[in-house]
Formats: sequence, structure tokens, C-alpha cells
Amino acid sequence: MKILIVHAHPEPMSFCSALQREAVETLRAQGHEVQVSDLYDSGFNPIASSADFGSRKDPDYLVYALEQRHGYTAGGIAPDIQSELAKLLWCDLLILNFPVFWCAPPAVMKGWFDRIWLSGPIYGGMRFYERGGLRGKRALCTVTIGAQEHMYQPGGIHGSLLDMLKPVLQGTLAYSGMDVLPPFVAWHVPYVSDAERKSMLLEYRRRLADLGSAEVLQFPRMDAYDNQLRPLANLQDRESLCLVKSL
Repeated sequence: MKILIVHAHPEPMSFCSALQREAVETLRAQGHEVQVSDLYDSGFNPIASSADFGSRKDPDYLVYALEQRHGYTAGGIAPDIQSELAKLLWCDLLILNFPVFWCAPPAVMKGWFDRIWLSGPIYGGMRFYERGGLRGKRALCTVTIGAQEHMYQPGGIHGSLLDMLKPVLQGTLAYSGMDVLPPFVAWHVPYVSDAERKSMLLEYRRRLADLGSAEVLQFPRMDAYDNQLRPLANLQDRESLCLVKSL
């Protein structure tokens, strides 16, 4: 496979960064092609603005998504966006490698989505979920978190981690057409022993060996809705309309 790893951690010696290095080493040893976008190390600009477009369809009023579409067609997108988009469209598998900061990925990764997930090639009109521009690709979130696993289960004090990551898993990855694998989670990372962290790396290595055939999370499908995106009457209670798998 062709694999893009997008890494977002400010500390190169962190366990999150160790997971990223493990993925590169393991996947290349398996014969895959791997590219890495290290957002902190590269100084990626996460701020979506009018500066992202060399020429504007409407120079007087910025509608960012419409200017994305125009810029992509006219070749007027900023070079860093063009570079990252090319890698995204190139890959068969996208791995997002990040710590959980305040119940979400770091801001730089959100900015990567904002700027790289272009209206036009990625989504637009009724082109989302299984009709999205990234259909046929797979995605995996590799996550480090300080909390213990029982705290992020259904009924736990913080609720399900899948629910917390829904803006990424469903609102970004699945929405764009990707098949989304259950996230790999390294729990309680700052507080466990070195031996436990080494065990997590070994577990991650095993997980990386099964990326092509692993079961994916279930999300809405366009064929379960009418042309105004209302659920079809006979499908309203079906599990296929919602994310049903838990960690």
C-alpha cells in the first residue's frame, strides 16, 4: 500500500512520536511505501485564510470552501496545500498520529483538515460518505492519552472515546468517503512503566500487520436517505445509520 502518516506532536522524544517512528519502520519492512507529514517539525500553517489562494473568484467576500473549489480548478492553491493534498490523494491508507488535547487532536491537525480537505476533490454537493472523493481509501487514528481506559468507556466518567473523536472519525474521515478503522489507543501513557510502553509498541506493531483486512467502523450511508437527506422510513431504526462499534 501507499501510506501517508500525518504526525502532530510537539515533542520528538514523546511516546506519540515513538509510535510514529514504529509505524514507519514496521510498514516499510512490510514493503509498503510510506510518506510522513510531521506538522510541528515542518511548521505547517494551520490557519485557513485568503492567503491560501493566488487568485480569487470573489475578491470582495471570502467563502473559503468556494474559493477552494475555484483555486483547485484554476491552479491557484497555496503550494503547501498542493503538496499535502497530493500526498493525501496518493495514499491508500492515511494514519493520523496524535495526542488527545482537550478532548480533540492538537489544533495544528484541525488546521490541516481545514486547509487540505478541499471542496471539490474531497467533497461537495451530495458527494460525501460512500460517495465522497476519498472513497476506497482507509484511515486509522493512532492516539495517545493520559487517561485510563475505563474512564473512556460507555458509562465511564468521560463517556466513549469514539464519541469524543466523532468529529474526526465521522465528520472528517468517513464523511470524505474513507473506510475508518477502529483507533489504536495508547492509554495512561505518562503514568505507566517503560515496560508497559514497550508492550504498547509491540501491540501497535501487531495492529499494523492487519491493516488491509481489519473490520471497519460503521457510519451512515447515503443510500439509507432520500434526496433531501431524510432517513428512509423503513430504515430509521437500522444500526447502519449510526456508529455502532465500541472500543
